[in-house]
Amino acid sequence: MDIVVPELGESITEATLLTWLVKAGDPVSADQPVVELETDKATLEIGAPRAGVLDEVLVAEGEDVAVGAVLGRIREGEGAGGGRPAPRRAESEPGSTPAEAAAPVAAQQPPASAPASPASPGLDPAAIPRGPDGRISKADLQSALGLSPDQLGPAVRKWVADHDLDPATIPGSGPGGRITKGDVLAFLDRAPEGGDAPAPGAPLAPAASDRSEERVKLSRMRRTIAARLKEAQETAAILTTFNEADMSAVMALREKHRDAFEERHGVRLGFMSFFAKAAVSALQRVPAVNASIEDQEIVYHHYVDIGMAISTPGGLVVPAVRDCQAKSFADIERELAALAEKARDGSLTVDEMTGGTFSITNGGVFGSLMSTPILNRPQSAILGLHKIQPRPVVLEGEIVARPMMYLALSYDHRLVDGREAVTFLVMIKEAIEEPDRLLLEL
Repeated sequence: MDIVVPELGESITEATLLTWLVKAGDPVSADQPVVELETDKATLEIGAPRAGVLDEVLVAEGEDVAVGAVLGRIREGEGAGGGRPAPRRAESEPGSTPAEAAAPVAAQQPPASAPASPASPGLDPAAIPRGPDGRISKADLQSALGLSPDQLGPAVRKWVADHDLDPATIPGSGPGGRITKGDVLAFLDRAPEGGDAPAPGAPLAPAASDRSEERVKLSRMRRTIAARLKEAQETAAILTTFNEADMSAVMALREKHRDAFEERHGVRLGFMSFFAKAAVSALQRVPAVNASIEDQEIVYHHYVDIGMAISTPGGLVVPAVRDCQAKSFADIERELAALAEKARDGSLTVDEMTGGTFSITNGGVFGSLMSTPILNRPQSAILGLHKIQPRPVVLEGEIVARPMMYLALSYDHRLVDGREAVTFLVMIKEAIEEPDRLLLEL
């Protein structure tokens, strides 16, 4: 039976084959992920259509494939039934079948040259059970590390298993110390080939005489980002207007209700929900900012789907939080946290990456003081948030220090006039400086 590229979503006609998750000759179960594809908007796994053996690999890693293309073939009748393969049992384990007993022991062990794990002597990667494909399952790896289910995503598990790494030695930069794919790549970059793995956080060794170069093909996502940003600059008449907001009131409100909010709703109260609710209020009063141009028509959206820019190791992605006009602060925070987790794991769906009537990007998390965001086409505007920094301001005739944030609104001047853009940004400023206005819908 053929493994084919499925329909990938509206306007997406091809993808890039990133990785074969199994090798030719390996047994597979029905719906077991066998190949990973990268589209313009997301990375997705394609499952085996039937149980059997991967008989042929017809497309190499790195090649572009069209919707409907045949990637490989499954020879039916020889794979395990339903679900992911169970860990292989040792020959001496009671209940093992002759086929399992005959499996090579080497497939369950890492290479002899695998890096040592001095930072966590109690964890031996060789002792973690592996499936028939030689990979470590999510449950077994999490159990060995004592991690919660959301701390290792599919991309991280694959890289850890492929390179026989000890995850306990990899410093995690994600929420709660979670290991991201970028952390694994950085860890591998620091490890000399055939030598011991560096200690967590160890600096790169200086290479003053190294003038070598490396050429890496642009990923499909990076190519798409480049093309669409260039298209936005060439198509829209982009203009940016600025303002600044005193963050004192929002910061005081968060501090006062943070613990109770998290206890009640199970999610942290961040700044993004305040800006999302402020944007909803302003967009409903200035509908041109929530509109888009299609051919010779203006499309006014009577709903607010806010694209939230999220930085990932593969590039910037902008999944949309749908129907923000109908969502509470907790709903927005909860959905945004879930999208951010999926973005860093590379598991966003095409549907989650499609749409959006307005976008928000926060360069302040990286220390940006001011910027001019580029439109996320076909949207007509994007709000840029920046670093909160104490600055002197004049209040009632006196100079005082206040935590201030510069706000930037880039907009398409073909559709949005300066008066509308400035009015919109002033509404954002007023809602943030007096957050009770959001509750009273002022």
